[in-house]
Amino acid sequence: MSHLLPLSRVAKLVAQPRHALQEMIRNGTLATFDGMVELDELLRAFPEVKWDDDAEFRRVTEIKDKAFAKRVLERALPDKEVLAARLTELGNDYAAARALLLHYGSVMTWLDEKIEEIDEDASPETHHALHTVRAFLLRNLAEVPPDAEQAQAAIVQERILKIMSAHVTIQPSGHEFFVEGNDTLLEAALRNGVSLNYGCSNGNCGECKARVLAGEVKKVHAHDYVLKDAEKDAGVILLCAYAPVNDVVIEANVAGARDIPVQNLTARVKSVEVFNPQVAALHLLAPRSQRLRYLGGQRIDVSIDGMRGRYAIASCPCEDRHIEVQIPRRPGDAFAEAVFSRLHANDTVDVEGPYGEFVLDEDSPRPVIFLAFGAGFAPIKSLIQHAMSLELAESMDLHWLADAAGHYQDNLCRAWTDALDNFNYVPHAQSDDLDRVLAAIVTDYPDLHRFDVYAAGTAAQLERARAHFVGQGLPEVRWFAGATDA
Repeated sequence: MSHLLPLSRVAKLVAQPRHALQEMIRNGTLATFDGMVELDELLRAFPEVKWDDDAEFRRVTEIKDKAFAKRVLERALPDKEVLAARLTELGNDYAAARALLLHYGSVMTWLDEKIEEIDEDASPETHHALHTVRAFLLRNLAEVPPDAEQAQAAIVQERILKIMSAHVTIQPSGHEFFVEGNDTLLEAALRNGVSLNYGCSNGNCGECKARVLAGEVKKVHAHDYVLKDAEKDAGVILLCAYAPVNDVVIEANVAGARDIPVQNLTARVKSVEVFNPQVAALHLLAPRSQRLRYLGGQRIDVSIDGMRGRYAIASCPCEDRHIEVQIPRRPGDAFAEAVFSRLHANDTVDVEGPYGEFVLDEDSPRPVIFLAFGAGFAPIKSLIQHAMSLELAESMDLHWLADAAGHYQDNLCRAWTDALDNFNYVPHAQSDDLDRVLAAIVTDYPDLHRFDVYAAGTAAQLERARAHFVGQGLPEVRWFAGATDA
């Protein structure tokens, strides 16, 4: 019986991004069966991988050894009932495999006896054939396959992964993610940038209802919302209250920009990060009971004491309660002046949003070019981080065209380049000849028809950039623009 692994788990086992594995599948160097990878094929395609089968055990042991870190341990390990259920399932798998081996042993005993029985009255030719078959079987059963050790280590590591985490597929969107530690299905989805519908996130409103299509889940948090008997019979659960026992398929809607309602909340200032006299980042923390729902690239209104401004969100929706907005210092912007001069940690501000539809096309697997003009880097940063969390794009190229504020997060962009094999960062110095810079950029992409382009800047900058890209072969429908002066 073959041992099949889902592609997402293969990516974790071999420490490769999904896009790299998908490229291997496209060029024929990695074979799949119904989207799954057979163990023998995994060992063949990745002979250089060191199957460190006790790495996860060591990680857990290190956590346990830190006496002060009980809360960390509780977050790192699954809920105790979920963990018990996963261990029970693993025990059942072992028992089934053991029973199958015993059955195979019985079959081999019967076969050996049958050969002896037939051999009594056999001709010399049949006698020779029977002993040839018997010798073949005994020799091959006694031999240890050359890759047995690697196969055993790979299976052990995969089983540990299945104990520590569960793979989730959302239908009909096809989003995939892992639930790790004691996260609920909703917490894990949001942590991975998947924008599932939810309201209170604590079991009162029922907005996170979804249906389990395959796999087993377990209730880990009580909820006050009452599901109807017909819903329970159909497999409906609250995502905020359940965790997966094993790999599951869930039917749920993934929200688009138009699906997320405008929300109002009061957030606390974590810090004000002044990059330079022209740009600062305002780091906010949403209340525990009212996390802000948004998509990468959207904007929010922020206000204090009657001063108000609309700014692009620069953080990823996967960052739990953290919200970052980058504030350019512009004449007449009273809120921006307050950020630079008198806003401090633990102050509170009012937040309203999100607004805008400058968001990722999550159905597109195409390579992406990101184009940021000056402080237009803020929504581009949010989009890039959201794409990273979803592992969407085949490749990502960032072109940042500086204004007077310069490349104020240059180190972050270079860190992305160092960390990701599919990310490329190209900073462009401030220039009075924008058309020359844009012409040079598009020249580097003779196959623009293959790309999606996301650009953020002033309306005038975006129109000039659109003319260059579309004029050189980019389909109009793959040009996505977010105006910072709208």
